[in-house]
Amino acid sequence: MSEEKQYISYNNVHQLCQFSAPKIKEFKPDIIIAIGGGGFIPARILRTFLKEKNTPTIRIFAIILSLYERIEGSDVEKPGVEVQRTQWIDYEQCKLDLVGKNVLIIDEVDDTRTTLHYALSELEKDAAEQAKAKGVDPETQPEYKTNFGIFVLHNKLKPKKADLPEDMVKDEKRYFAARHVPDCWLAYPWEATDIVFHTKMAMEQGNDVFLP
Repeated sequence: MSEEKQYISYNNVHQLCQFSAPKIKEFKPDIIIAIGGGGFIPARILRTFLKEKNTPTIRIFAIILSLYERIEGSDVEKPGVEVQRTQWIDYEQCKLDLVGKNVLIIDEVDDTRTTLHYALSELEKDAAEQAKAKGVDPETQPEYKTNFGIFVLHNKLKPKKADLPEDMVKDEKRYFAARHVPDCWLAYPWEATDIVFHTKMAMEQGNDVFLP
């Protein structure tokens, strides 16, 4: 991995979401599930560009998973060994039914792919349990199948430690990465303690304005 920190500005994030929205509209998401904390802001921005006239606003639900652990005495984070589930969806309280829906999972980066793999696997289990409780079989009744898609701002071109379904990753209508980038250190604006300096660095590095 490149040791040079790449500063990503809010302008850049906003434009990446705007650029990706037309393709994501083809997936027709009914529900957005944002992985916290990196997926929260992209999810909210993207929802604006997915809004269609005379249609309800897409609901956003939050899950929080932790994979990275901070190295003591440093600002650097290293990949953890195991995904920690900090917050999940209370389906009954939220009145959220996944069955037969198009569900878009959002995170900021596809790095080791471990977090995305975990989120997708667990949500697929939840959808299967809901279908079973309804007494329907998505295998024989396609209208009850839950379709999952993934959106990330950046996909790092590197060996992954976990897998996503091959048919998903190869499907441009289900796996959406605004940019495919080398394995580098990406610093997002919501992590900044000095946003003025952060934005200045992003501008100097050419990471302030997104150019397709």
